[in-house]
Amino acid sequence: MKIEGSYTFNAPRDRVWQVLLDPKVMAQCMPGCEALNEVGPDQYEATMKVGVAAVKGTYKGKVTIKDKQPPSHYVLSGSGSGGPGFMQGDVAIDLEESNGKTILKYSTDAQVGGLIASIGQRMLSGVAKMMVDQFFKKMESFM
Repeated sequence: MKIEGSYTFNAPRDRVWQVLLDPKVMAQCMPGCEALNEVGPDQYEATMKVGVAAVKGTYKGKVTIKDKQPPSHYVLSGSGSGGPGFMQGDVAIDLEESNGKTILKYSTDAQVGGLIASIGQRMLSGVAKMMVDQFFKKMESFM
């Protein structure tokens, strides 16, 4: 499942970088996040409650931040599983500063399996994009 897009923050790139990588802020902004605990440098365990259509469930997973090139690029690598199935993938995040604002571009090719995969690619992509937009809108309030 390929998902890509962009979001513009009304803040300088250094500030956006700082906020995006703050685990307390990440936990507050991730839709359905019930816990995000640091288990090592740039490594976290997460519990999320997510529902798509009639398929709802709790996922436990791991999130790792890698390939950091401050303040312009990093990769968020994640995997999780729960009753409705599993998901895993890497999200490349790139930040560009323009006139005091920051343009964030993201791209992922996620893999989804189990019951949740039966919902269909188009619906899953739409829900994933909506969740990403919700995440960035909440992040905006911390800038």
